[in-house]
Amino acid sequence: MQVSINVNGRNITADIVPDLMLLDFLRQHGCKSVKRGCDTGNCGLCTVFMDDRPVLSCSTLAARAQGHQVVTLEGLQEEARDFGVFIANQGAEQCGFCSPGLMINAIALFRENPNPTDEDILTYLAGNLCRCSGYEGQMRGIKAYLAFQHAKAEEVL
Repeated sequence: MQVSINVNGRNITADIVPDLMLLDFLRQHGCKSVKRGCDTGNCGLCTVFMDDRPVLSCSTLAARAQGHQVVTLEGLQEEARDFGVFIANQGAEQCGFCSPGLMINAIALFRENPNPTDEDILTYLAGNLCRCSGYEGQMRGIKAYLAFQHAKAEEVL
């Protein structure tokens, strides 16, 4: 079967087998930030945006992405660059394996709720498995980044 998917602003048309997962499609087309962790939709490592919504690519058939726009961390470099520094500064990027999925979900949070409570942040992080940290560094990084963004916005005013 043939699919056409817009990946990071580039239209990709390919012949695929019907049971190919979106995760595998993306990795075959150079998106190495998309990680395989559990293959059950429980760890969040494979999170990507599909039509601006976070989805788990390990549990989404590539055929379901037909005609949709998919964005991986490779397509969010500018938006993710500053935030990544805050995560790294808090020691929350020990091995870095979970970082792409965490960053996609955090960016979704920032877009949907620029003033999240701690509970809101924890809700967005709930689906991201990190075996290295206790999530405290990630929480500190997110809060520091939000404080930085708010201070930057105040300077503009």
